[in-house]
Amino acid sequence: MIFFAYLKSKYGLKSKCITYIIYMPDINHKISIVIPVYNESESIRFLIEEIMEVMHTNKYYFEVIIVNDGSKDSTFKILEDLLSEIKELKLIHLRKNYGQTAAMSAGFDNATGEIIVSLDGDLQNDPRDIPELISNINQGYDLICGWRYDRKDNLINRKIPSRIANKLIGLVTGIKLHDYGCSLKAFKKEIIDDIKLYGELHRFLPVLANIEGANIKEIKVNHRSRKYGSSKYGIDRTFRVLMDLLTVWFMNKFLTRPMYVFGFIGILSILSSFLISSYLIILKFLGENIGNRPLLLFALILGIAGVQLFSFGLLGELLMRTYHESQNRPIYRIRKMTNKKNNNY
Repeated sequence: MIFFAYLKSKYGLKSKCITYIIYMPDINHKISIVIPVYNESESIRFLIEEIMEVMHTNKYYFEVIIVNDGSKDSTFKILEDLLSEIKELKLIHLRKNYGQTAAMSAGFDNATGEIIVSLDGDLQNDPRDIPELISNINQGYDLICGWRYDRKDNLINRKIPSRIANKLIGLVTGIKLHDYGCSLKAFKKEIIDDIKLYGELHRFLPVLANIEGANIKEIKVNHRSRKYGSSKYGIDRTFRVLMDLLTVWFMNKFLTRPMYVFGFIGILSILSSFLISSYLIILKFLGENIGNRPLLLFALILGIAGVQLFSFGLLGELLMRTYHESQNRPIYRIRKMTNKKNNNY
């Protein structure tokens, strides 16, 4: 919140406007902090203590949701002990290790706050950045993404693959962010409620939110070196990201109109088959033998593939219609409605 203070002439200064930027909590908004953890017994207590200090200092109304994603160390016991000490703490223990996307989804589904903040449980995200994220949400944004501009990770195994992935995701989706992989984000609950996560789609939350019409902003956040444990991700995650990128690209471009892609390619295949077949028929009338020509087989394959692709597009249209109608899910999202008197309703 921005306050304007005027220094009066009795202090020896002429009237000047000085701007003070202060992060003021919105007491009407409940904050839900969602943290998925897996084998973080060494760091989880310190992380929760830091979060409590930040949230109480800023006088937020909040809850902290820890999703224990099937940890095999003493994380479960430590969290249960903390539960009796911290009234704002809520625990979710999953039956097995489902992965970060599923754990985050479980936290989002059980969050009761109007604003949701997500971060990792390894102490690399800094809880002191949370007030700035919330402040930007209160300015009207739907999603605030953290950017680890001074990232404290291994250059070869983490930073270079991450930079390549960020460039590739921005190029394919058209949403250019510096850091898709940063878990430190803040959302409006209404945006999260419209997003369904599966696979490894948690890193594509900005793209999925953009599909729902979210207003997105990226800000620089602090990133700290890992003190305890080791990273749960390896280089193999790169291939999973590429597969999910194709899924997200299709959802972003053709979610409500699959016929545009399948039908277009199908029609091109059918037309190509027709032109090749016409050429071969002319050759046949001129007395040439076309029975052993590879071009005849190619024209046949193009025709069959074209019909199948066109059918896929039609089936996709029917499936999307069934999907939206069965869930009463509109194909649009309303940010705000006003009447003639400019009153919201």
